[in-house]
Amino acid sequence: MPAPLLIDTPRLQLLATHTGLASEVAAFYQRNLAHFAPWDPPLPADHAEVDAITVSLAEGRDAFESGRGFRWWLVRRDRAHHVIGSVHLSQVVRGAFHSCHLGYSLDARAQGHGLMHEALQAIIGVAFAPDIGLHRLQAAVRPENLRSTSVLQRLGFRQEGLARDYLYIDGAWRDHHLFALTHAGFEIPPHWPRKDTR
Repeated sequence: MPAPLLIDTPRLQLLATHTGLASEVAAFYQRNLAHFAPWDPPLPADHAEVDAITVSLAEGRDAFESGRGFRWWLVRRDRAHHVIGSVHLSQVVRGAFHSCHLGYSLDARAQGHGLMHEALQAIIGVAFAPDIGLHRLQAAVRPENLRSTSVLQRLGFRQEGLARDYLYIDGAWRDHHLFALTHAGFEIPPHWPRKDTR
């Protein structure tokens, strides 16, 4: 079963990446440039332009359809054409790992209302369901990002350690706390070998 293209929550719709979202995604990045700067690695100068976004969304849709990565864009149910955030499952690895990296971002003006918690609850359910079928979600967060840390902890993520000089962000190599959430009932699908067959 393919990953869902639309996920509904009480206040949000999560839309799978497609190029028709380019102008709204560009506007989302443009109005949040300063808000995201302390948390994001260096990006190309044109990364928030519609042309660059269109290319990125096309690549993201290819990844979605091939199962290599999954991104959904957040819109309020009462403002269906206004992107306010995204959730991304990247670097999907199968085999004995069945894991991915979790990333997310939210518009500065949408924070403080539990919207990302609501979105991530839905994504965790999809990631651990047969649609995507993962065993482990991993996330890396700067220690200074208390809001993000709080969201993960409320969702049951455990802190597993500190990665020194993990990413180059805002002019320096930055430490990150590493968090993970695992699906306790996960079983390796039948088509994956259960033991070394070499």
